Amino acid sequence: MRFEIERKFLVKDHSWRPSAISWRPLRDGLISQSEGSKVRVRIDDAAAWLTVKGKRLGIARPEYEYEIPIDDAENLIRNVCTGHLIEKTRHFVPHGADMWIVDTFHGRLEGLVWAEIELEDEGQTFARPNWLGDEVTGDPRFRHSTLLSLCETGTSPISLSEILSAGFSSHAEAGAPSCPGSQPSSKCENGRSGPRGTMPDGFRLLIE
Repeated sequence: MRFEIERKFLVKDHSWRPSAISWRPLRDGLISQSEGSKVRVRIDDAAAWLTVKGKRLGIARPEYEYEIPIDDAENLIRNVCTGHLIEKTRHFVPHGADMWIVDTFHGRLEGLVWAEIELEDEGQTFARPNWLGDEVTGDPRFRHSTLLSLCETGTSPISLSEILSAGFSSHAEAGAPSCPGSQPSSKCENGRSGPRGTMPDGFRLLIE
């Protein structure tokens, strides 16, 4: 077992694109979820993975990941996964000594862009790129399971207001702080939790 420790941010603009060194398409299907844990199948270009993620402990969560045959993954997606798939392109963007992952979503989630950085420990510091927006680490509105639930009804593109009002009125209500060591709606060096019902700056900048 390993612990996944990562921080997630919205992206303010497209200035990261010239720095991207590679990309690959991803398809994610949700097999099951319960009380903050989930089982996911992912087809990652020419490979496939079965991943079990446990309940979040701060910004860390236990993770078990196993490579599986692509044919098995396709069968799981067709016959076992619940609801829609998450389809996105993953871009690898170096900044300083770190490698950032920038995910651009497709289909009904077209226009959603976020960035993640994986850390060795919760206290690790990192250089923050200029294109980084608000931190949404632990924000339940930006879980894949929430996005999949939004895709269950309708066929039109999902608006920003739908994502921002996805059944959670605050981080505290979902039991997940927006940034390490902070209380809901407080500020931290690398991220900011917005007031209830407001649009994060990163989203606002992308649509203006």
